[in-house]
Amino acid sequence: MAEQQLGVLKALDVAKTQLYHFTAIVIAGMGFFTDAYDLFCVSLVTKLLGRLYYFNPLSEKPGSLPPHVAAAVNGVALCGTLAGQVFFGWLGDKLGRKKVYGITLIMMILCSVASGLSFGNKAKGVMTTLCFFRFWLGFGIGGDYPLSATIMSEYANKKTRGAFIAAVFAMQGIGILAGGFVALAVSSIFDKKFPAPTYAVNRALSTPPQADYIWRIIVMFGALPAALTYYWRMKMPETARYTALVAKNIKQATQDMSKVLQVELEMEERAEDIVKDPRLNYGLFSKEFLRRHGLPLLGCTSTWFLLDIAFYSQNLFQKDIFSAIGWIPKASTMNAVHEVFKIARAQTLIALCSTVPGYWFTVAFIDIIGRFAIQLMGFFMMTVFMFAIAFPYDHWIKPDNRIGFVVMYSLTFFFANFGPNATTFIVPAEIFPARLRSTCHGISAATGKAGAIVGAFGFLYAAQPQDKTKTDAGYPPGIGVKNSLIMLGVINFVGMLFTFLVPEPKGKSLEELSGETEVEK
Repeated sequence: MAEQQLGVLKALDVAKTQLYHFTAIVIAGMGFFTDAYDLFCVSLVTKLLGRLYYFNPLSEKPGSLPPHVAAAVNGVALCGTLAGQVFFGWLGDKLGRKKVYGITLIMMILCSVASGLSFGNKAKGVMTTLCFFRFWLGFGIGGDYPLSATIMSEYANKKTRGAFIAAVFAMQGIGILAGGFVALAVSSIFDKKFPAPTYAVNRALSTPPQADYIWRIIVMFGALPAALTYYWRMKMPETARYTALVAKNIKQATQDMSKVLQVELEMEERAEDIVKDPRLNYGLFSKEFLRRHGLPLLGCTSTWFLLDIAFYSQNLFQKDIFSAIGWIPKASTMNAVHEVFKIARAQTLIALCSTVPGYWFTVAFIDIIGRFAIQLMGFFMMTVFMFAIAFPYDHWIKPDNRIGFVVMYSLTFFFANFGPNATTFIVPAEIFPARLRSTCHGISAATGKAGAIVGAFGFLYAAQPQDKTKTDAGYPPGIGVKNSLIMLGVINFVGMLFTFLVPEPKGKSLEELSGETEVEK
């Protein structure tokens, strides 16, 4: 076999880290910023929506969303994301990364704004509109997964490619913090302007009518950073790997990258023959694809699926933890605006202490110790900490042991982000051939989102206490939090085993990984 890589791609692989790499991180990362912001901020305002639209003056507790409405508000965006990942992933390979990239961004901006507007002021109208636009918001966000990862991996050099894709993913952490800070700022301003008594003192007045603006402002703010990057997104040239290997226009690719790299690149002879070789043009459902990439694709999809079950079920015990530490007092002792403030404060603190540092640890170490080691270690540590929380669960929820509980909880999610949460996003963007790269990443990401839906909903029901009298309003009895945690520990362990199917892309060129340089003599 003769290894032949196009000169223009070689130039990208060995390029020094330059300003355009960082521009690409910011442009691609803004989608993730919006993504995390949008998916995260709705968890800050669900309690407020309950108080506003499901208020019952006879109840001792403030209004809350009925189970099926809560599930819809939290879940439609995930379902939209799953559909968007598959559809835009496929489209990104058909039409090119750049064209589709603009479409997803416009969808995110329009739907972010629209989800803060609603038809009518009755519960049904408001929730229906919110869910409708959040589905399409999710659809746009879904497209951003395969495209951002693919664009960043195709622009990067081979030495620091892992860190660059991880940096795009780490913008999620910044989006989560921004969501928290916006909610804190908005609720503080409203609290000063429209003071209200607690629910226990006066049920009707504890939710000032102006509070209806709070959730709308928080939800709509996510459109701003996305809108700011639209111009730059449209100015970015198509990636050289797409232009050369998929569109088979090597001359154009060479011209584009000469501008980006600011060096003169020469187009080599015979270049056309390399990319037109029929043996390298097999499709997704071919035997050749199965032979070369079947197991790695199984590895990428299964690990992402298993990780997201664990990752998205974290919201289950967040309530227990916050109430146990006393960060969030009983609902009846607060008014609606205070409640938003307290929830945002608690979630922002957890993000600052555990989730955000995990992302940046990955950026720092991924090109040193490699994807495989980080993923294996992350799954292993998550298994250990889940079991360490689960078996002595009754011990952790006692008020005296609450600090230990928070530490264990934070470590679990630190190792999710300095572990499989980052690597499952990075690897699918590196190991598949250019003409199927975005599709395969979309498939992997969508399988992950299916896991997220299982994690967020399956465990919502599973974690209910076995005793009928203690379940949350409207839920049937489940297996309890302790057993749910044991199950999650087992799921993480299985994820660790499936990691062995995933190859290590560290330090290799994309063409070497996907076998696109192999042309038989």
